[in-house]
Amino acid sequence: MKDQLDQLEGLFKALGDATRLRILRLLMAGEICVCDIHDTLKIPQAKASRHLAYLRRAGLVTTRREGLWIHYRLATSADPIIVTVADATTHVLGHVETLKKDAERLEKRTGCCVPAAARAKGLACCAPASKAAR
Repeated sequence: MKDQLDQLEGLFKALGDATRLRILRLLMAGEICVCDIHDTLKIPQAKASRHLAYLRRAGLVTTRREGLWIHYRLATSADPIIVTVADATTHVLGHVETLKKDAERLEKRTGCCVPAAARAKGLACCAPASKAAR
């Protein structure tokens, strides 16, 4: 019982920050890189990374490494507590106007976080292929 209570406490602490809620809303659109969060929310990359790590420890976010880049996405969990809270949270986040505007800015983002000079030397863009091709 204590382990579940500790897990639930950690989960709600993770949800108790406006920046983390904004990040979760962006992740509802699918897998993204920290540079997408930095650019969309206008926060330092270090701050975005710190919040992503917090969400990952809470079981809400998972990662996938591709070369130098780490891509983040909402976690799929077998734990019914996490599933229930995550489902309710994402439902509510979809109706908050500020968070809708964040999602619209993310959708309009066409940039690549890798400078053109570095891309010319073969360093791949972290953006999905459709964005990188632009």
